[in-house]
Amino acid sequence: TIFAQACGIAQGVALTKQLGNLPPNFATPTYLGKIAQDLGEQYKFKVQVLEKKQIAALKMNSFLSVAKGSTEPPRFIIMEYKGGNPKDAPTVLVGKGITFDSGGISLKPGAAMDEMKYDMCGAASLLGTFKTIGETQPKINLIGLIATCENMPAGNASKPGDVVTTMAGLSIEILNTDAEGRLVLCDALTYAERYKPAAVVNMATLTGACIVALGHHHSGLFANNDDLAVELQNAGQTQRDTAWRMPLDDAYHEQLKSNFADMGNIGGMPTGSVTAACFLSRFTKSYPWAHLDIAGTAWKSGAAKGATGRPVALLSQFIFNRSK
Repeated sequence: TIFAQACGIAQGVALTKQLGNLPPNFATPTYLGKIAQDLGEQYKFKVQVLEKKQIAALKMNSFLSVAKGSTEPPRFIIMEYKGGNPKDAPTVLVGKGITFDSGGISLKPGAAMDEMKYDMCGAASLLGTFKTIGETQPKINLIGLIATCENMPAGNASKPGDVVTTMAGLSIEILNTDAEGRLVLCDALTYAERYKPAAVVNMATLTGACIVALGHHHSGLFANNDDLAVELQNAGQTQRDTAWRMPLDDAYHEQLKSNFADMGNIGGMPTGSVTAACFLSRFTKSYPWAHLDIAGTAWKSGAAKGATGRPVALLSQFIFNRSK
């Protein structure tokens, strides 16, 4: 019923806000793994939390290039909810879980850097959505993937100019270590291929440029599939957790050219949110995919500082609609 769904969404949003607001010395990658396992026990999901050695065995070198400057170990979290026909392809959600983003060697300015504890709000929204799913038990198969680590400056941290090879075998020139979200997500998106998914949606506080484009009202929506984009837009409108579709034209890929690798991890000043999405799209060619850039919507600054719980309502409605 709609009432049960609303109650489920409220619980999911509350968990997402709580996780987002926790200080970064509490909400570590290890802690997010524990929350995932707790949800698994409570709602009978299958949950795996992979540690650094297992992540390395998967050849997720791009993800590990972000994690290596921190003393906090990374985690790759896999959640499986089987509520649908076993033969049905699952819908996959992927969350960016940078539990603190200093910018790495490309250090951020100090003002408001404390708010970079919110750089795991994509992961928090995934965990919140799984809470909602646990409460409401829709008839759908769902996979959740979280790549989580800290991005810190250290003697062994990635440097601008370093080249890494992704799980997909593509090489990346790290031109700016503060464009790290796409470096962890690209390996998670490659991992998603093994499920032969019906669709993949990732959520990430990816770019300040998205705030320049859309402010704090709409999440940015990028998709390689029009039907999927419309599904997400409609779900967002139903829940007043709105997303605005942004371009993903081939022409923008020019900005990612590198002299020394298959691509650079940044594309210069113009349309930074679009080039970030173009970067991710290179790892999503085998399935319908959408990317929600929630940098402007996942938390509020100033007197009202705090996580908003977005886009849990959008994602939950999207899943309810798919399960009908």
